[in-house]
Amino acid sequence: MKRRYLGVLLLLPLTWVLHLQLETSLAVTEQWQLLMTRELSSFADFQFFYSSLPRAVIALLVGAALGLAGSLLQQLLQNPLVSPMTLGASSGAWLGLLVMTLVWPAAAAAYGTWGAFAGALASSLLVGLIAGREGLSGLPVVLAGMAVNLLLGALATALILLNDQYARNLFIWGAGNLAQSDWSQVQALATRLLILPLILLLALRPLALMRLGQTAAQARGLNLLPVFALIFLAALWLTASSVMAVGLIGFIGLLTPNLVRLLGCRRAGEELLFSVLLGAWLLLITDALAIFFSQQLPNLVPSGAATALIGAPALIWLVRKRMQMSSGGHYTLPGRELQLPLYRLLLLLGVLLVCVVISLMLAPSEQGWVFAWPQDLVLSLRWPRLVAALAAGGILAVAGVLLQRLIRNPLASPDIMGLSAGATLALVVSVIFLGGSLRDYGPQVAFIGCLLVMFLLLLLGRRHQYAPGILALMGIALAAVLDAVIQFTLARGGDEVRQLLGWLSGSTYRIQGQDALWMLAGGLVIGLLTWVGRRSLVLITIGDAFALARGLNINLARVSLLLLVALSTALVTALMGPVAFVGLLAPHLASLLGARQLHQQLLVGALAGAAILIFSDWLGRVLLYPQQLPAGLIASVLGGSYFIWLLTRRRLT
Repeated sequence: MKRRYLGVLLLLPLTWVLHLQLETSLAVTEQWQLLMTRELSSFADFQFFYSSLPRAVIALLVGAALGLAGSLLQQLLQNPLVSPMTLGASSGAWLGLLVMTLVWPAAAAAYGTWGAFAGALASSLLVGLIAGREGLSGLPVVLAGMAVNLLLGALATALILLNDQYARNLFIWGAGNLAQSDWSQVQALATRLLILPLILLLALRPLALMRLGQTAAQARGLNLLPVFALIFLAALWLTASSVMAVGLIGFIGLLTPNLVRLLGCRRAGEELLFSVLLGAWLLLITDALAIFFSQQLPNLVPSGAATALIGAPALIWLVRKRMQMSSGGHYTLPGRELQLPLYRLLLLLGVLLVCVVISLMLAPSEQGWVFAWPQDLVLSLRWPRLVAALAAGGILAVAGVLLQRLIRNPLASPDIMGLSAGATLALVVSVIFLGGSLRDYGPQVAFIGCLLVMFLLLLLGRRHQYAPGILALMGIALAAVLDAVIQFTLARGGDEVRQLLGWLSGSTYRIQGQDALWMLAGGLVIGLLTWVGRRSLVLITIGDAFALARGLNINLARVSLLLLVALSTALVTALMGPVAFVGLLAPHLASLLGARQLHQQLLVGALAGAAILIFSDWLGRVLLYPQQLPAGLIASVLGGSYFIWLLTRRRLT
């Protein structure tokens, strides 16, 4: 144990010196002399004392706070995958702080930590309700936390789009930015973290007893509920304080306690103390890497993006290493109906027709609501959006049906499995490194990104036989890499940021008539190819042995159908942007209506997906008129709420 402490205590000053040298031209001796005398005479002196030095100090403080918060949560819940991020506390804190900044900006500067704390508490309680008491120590609580992250992220994006002029400066903060211009944030954070030693002392004995089990701990006089609440609230306070100081910094709270245990810490006190030291070092070295790449590239690299690029692969590794296949949970399609009555199909067609009619004819105006056939100019703006939403909804629904049947996973969809993230990542990276605009890179680039993510997911999921919960969590973790790159792009600033953010929310704003017709034609081709391969899909759904006995070349059929899924996702993402949850929600709605057979599920799912996206596009246009919200953002909120209900339904049934 002494060697481990000695190693970290040696690494901290070495990393500290490296970190400071990256941002200043002063030699180490000059830095020391400046610290002793505090006589500032040159620009380099001021830069070192008011920028480089506070940044290094706040990295240590935030890293220590997040490392301790992660250790407290993991020991409290006896779950190596929980952290402020995977529990949704970080996203809740960020949303709470964002709401307070927009609603009451004068109070946000002084009392923003309490807004962040309230958001973290609310999101954590929601995750606890979704997972249930039995799910707190396994995968369900982490899956629920990541689902809440997606939903809160969509809500935060909506707020930023609606308050662009006020929220534009929050982009870098939301990406996790440790840059400092004075000592004010350091002093404020240090004040909030004064309870850190007290937390270490008070949590030591309860956590040690809880390792013996609830019954043994209660037999030794431990009152579980108050202790649990106090430790949990302390972890949330550390998280809220960090978010208030530097924005979202993910994965430090997840990685640190796991690395501590890998290094041999077994006792509760050792893990807490070592997590403080190692968390400080991890964030310090990660921030040094962010500074280095910021100097090599023409744009700022936020520290939060750097931690996500490192932490998302680590989360995948932890999922594969620590969680057993059985912890993936058993998820089934909703609904008990085994037949699709004709009246339900007709009802769905009627709903789709109503959505089409209101999308074209019903809209608010300065004189109130108007229901009439639009004029030629308005029609030329509305019909491409309508056709694009119809085609995209149908395509994503078909892709969702294919994925769910190919890997026998009812939680599968292009967005949850990370395929949309792969397509978007390929397009955004192309823009960053090759220049140009998103329109210069078509479905071909997005298709390559989809294929890479699909290959990686299938490779990683083989160990757990593609268990639904584990595979979904891997896809969400891969999507975190996308978010890191997106935040890096948003941090560039400029007028193109809002346009990019709108596209990243699945927007039909800039869909032209030619694009809409191309998407519709692509959807018809994809539907035709799916219909041709329906026999292979039915056989694969029944089982590999059954398919082989019927003479099917399973590998060729599975690869061909997966390529079709990748092509579907790439087409929608390239023309409209990433659209979340439609590929999950539409097949489930088809199942609820009784469309259990493949041909019925494909047809009903496509109709349902088209109706969802058309309605989302119309709702985004009229909900806050004259302002508009992207269709994908509305669909994310609707579908994300359904995904959370689906996870809750599994616990209650």
